[in-house]
Amino acid sequence: MNASPLMLDGNRLATEIRAELRQKVQESGASPCLAAILVGNDGGSESYVTHKMNDCAEVGFQSRLIRFPESVSEAELLQAIEGLNQDDGVHGFIVQLPLPKGISNQTIIGAIAPEKDVDGFHPENMGRLTLGLPGFVAATPWGIMELLRRNQISVSGKHVVVIGRSNIVGTPLSILMSRPGADATVTLTHSKTQNLKDICLQADVIVAALGIPGFLRADMVSDGTVVIDVGTTRVPDSSHPRGWRLKGDVAFEEVAPKCSAITPVPGGVGPMTRIGLLMNTWTAYENSVRI
Repeated sequence: MNASPLMLDGNRLATEIRAELRQKVQESGASPCLAAILVGNDGGSESYVTHKMNDCAEVGFQSRLIRFPESVSEAELLQAIEGLNQDDGVHGFIVQLPLPKGISNQTIIGAIAPEKDVDGFHPENMGRLTLGLPGFVAATPWGIMELLRRNQISVSGKHVVVIGRSNIVGTPLSILMSRPGADATVTLTHSKTQNLKDICLQADVIVAALGIPGFLRADMVSDGTVVIDVGTTRVPDSSHPRGWRLKGDVAFEEVAPKCSAITPVPGGVGPMTRIGLLMNTWTAYENSVRI
């Protein structure tokens, strides 16, 4: 057992990368602009979007926040998206998910111009990822890969087990991990996977991204494993000023002593996800300048 695993500090790295990006913006005189569409008043979505707008200000990006009430129609959202698609002053934009019932996430995502899809969710960008072509990579998988790279953790030849097959994290990450350059052998698991514990015990790296607090327990992890916790579930906590706290998909206290490296929650993957969005926006700006 490793009593002192390497703590993969996303907060520290995110601060470093924001400083690097801010310097690029200042030296180039660039003015990238990120826009966000926010529907309703969901507390989590409000918090995420506020963080993203603050991040933009810190690195010298412009930002726009476009709000709609919960009662907005799909047609109204599509009209707003088309406006942003045509706006040369906006280089990238996101539609904050989840959306209200009656509005198709896929329809909305599919309406975003691929060259402005800085969330990396558009089918064209997902297809480009699959084929190894240039395109926007979803921010969380990008953040995980950068977190590993900057901590000099190679996955080449390693067995990576990803728990969770969402289009936002698990599926794109499994592709990134297995591509030439990363060269991992990836097992993508999900709710129907049999013998999950046995599969996890064979892993060199485990990525828990299923949204179930404390799912990954110590008896599922071999000594020396690298564990990446993507979970950020709000759980009630009367001792906390907000009345809740964030809990990851990993039972941290019992799993950490067995790990060679592990991400905390909060402060691990989350800050790197926000950096991924900034980097995609910077790339979108650079692409628009070249055009």
